Amino acid sequence: MTQSLSSAAPRGFSGVEKAAVLMMLVGDEEAAAILKKLDPDEVRRLGKAMFAVADVAEPQVAAVLDDFVARARSCSAIGFDPRPQIETMMTKALGPERADTVLSRITPREEACAIEMLDWLEPEDMAALLRDEHPQVAAVLLANVDPAVAAQVIEHLPDPMQPDVLHRIATLGPISPDALAMLRDLLARRPGLGAPGLPLGGTREAAAIMNKARAGVEQRVMPRIAKIDRETARRIEEEMFVFEHLLDLDPKSLGTLMRAVDSDVLVLALRGADEDARAIFLAAMSQRAADTVRDEIDARGQVRLSDVLDAQRQMLATARRLAKEGTIRLGNQSDDYV
Repeated sequence: MTQSLSSAAPRGFSGVEKAAVLMMLVGDEEAAAILKKLDPDEVRRLGKAMFAVADVAEPQVAAVLDDFVARARSCSAIGFDPRPQIETMMTKALGPERADTVLSRITPREEACAIEMLDWLEPEDMAALLRDEHPQVAAVLLANVDPAVAAQVIEHLPDPMQPDVLHRIATLGPISPDALAMLRDLLARRPGLGAPGLPLGGTREAAAIMNKARAGVEQRVMPRIAKIDRETARRIEEEMFVFEHLLDLDPKSLGTLMRAVDSDVLVLALRGADEDARAIFLAAMSQRAADTVRDEIDARGQVRLSDVLDAQRQMLATARRLAKEGTIRLGNQSDDYV
C-alpha cells in the first residue's frame, strides 16, 4: 500500500523550494506582487520549484513556516546607508573604473528603472522598438542591457543604423534632457515600461557588444565607425582585444605570433604576465627558445610598468596585423566558418 503524503518521511527543501512553498500559501495578488520584484531568471527558478513542491504534505508546510518565522525573528532592521561600504569593497576588489561600472548597474534607484524591464524582451522585439528611434536613444538603451543581448539587437537593426548606434554607445556621456525625454516617451509607449534613470556607456561597453556579435557584424561595422570617428574606433578595438585574450589563441596561432614578435618586446611583455599565463606563452615556443626567453626575463630584474604595457600593446598590434592578413584567428573569427 502506498504511503500517504501526510505520513511521509520529512523532506529536505532547498532555499528556493521553501520560497515556493510560501508562495503557494499566499494569495494570487500577493504572489504577483512578489514576482514583480524578481528578475526573469529568479521567476523561472521559483516557478519550476513551485511545480516541484506541489505534493508537499501538511507537516512539511508547517516545518517551512516554522523555519520562516524563526528566520524572521532573528532578523532586525539595520538602519544605515550601505552605499559607502559597498562602494569601498567594490573599489578595492575591482578598481575604480570597473567598480563604477558594476555599481551603476546594481545600485537601487529611488525610481524604478524601466530599462531593467528590457531584460524581458526578445532581441528582435527590442530591435523593433528601436529601429525607428533616434540612434542616441537606442545607444542609451543598449548600453544598459547585457552585451550578448545588445549584440543580437545590433544585428537586427537596419544596416545603416548599426555603426551609428555603436559609435554613440562608445562616446556616451551625461544624457541631455532632450534625449532623456525621447527615451521616456519611447518607453512610455511600451506597456509595462516606465521612466528610466541616467545611464552611461563607453568604449568598453561598445567593445563588449562587439565581442558578443558575430564576426561578420564586426567586420562590417568597425570600418564604418572608423570613418565616423577614427579615434573612437581605435579605442573600441583596444578594448575588444586585450593582452589576456592572447591566451585564448589556439596553439598554432599562438606559436605563429610568438615567432613574429621581436625578442626584446616578447621578454618585456611576458615579464608582466603571471606564472600561469607565462607558461602558456612559452609552451607555444620550442624548448630552446622558451629557455632563452625565461633566462632573459630573469636577467632583466625589475622593469618599468610603462615599458611592460607598451610591449604588450606591441604584441597586440602584431596579433591584429596577423589576423588581418589571415595568418592567425582572433576572438570569434571562426563563427562564420561552416
